[in-house]
Amino acid sequence: MKKKVFSVALTCGLLVLISAASAYAQMPGTAVRASIPFDFSVRGKVLPAGVYEIRRINDGPDGLVISSLNNRHERTVFETEPVGTNRTPNRGEIIFHRYGDSYFMAEIFAGDGEMGRELRPSRRERTLRHEMARNQTEPETVSLAVY
Repeated sequence: MKKKVFSVALTCGLLVLISAASAYAQMPGTAVRASIPFDFSVRGKVLPAGVYEIRRINDGPDGLVISSLNNRHERTVFETEPVGTNRTPNRGEIIFHRYGDSYFMAEIFAGDGEMGRELRPSRRERTLRHEMARNQTEPETVSLAVY
């Protein structure tokens, strides 16, 4: 009986420890940074080239905020959805879709696993994608490393 109580208590303790560690790893405020060398769109807002920081805005992974480190006034909040990949990124990366001279932030991978976050395409990106499909061309995918 004592062994059973001890093993249950030990299992519960390990579960609490694992839960606390994963909750700490997913705390809001953990940020990734990237130097983006071109103007780009996030949720319909065009942001200038520069160094940016992306972080979660609450305990849920869906809401993110991107802030310029060059200009403290450049900030945009946006929603994301989970996205998987066939490959596990070794490092974090941000993926953009490029249509001519227009870049749209599409996906964010923190580099800590298979799952990333995907942004919904804006109306402007959907229009450009439709125009390119009529011309039988595909948008270019641009990937930038985060740190």
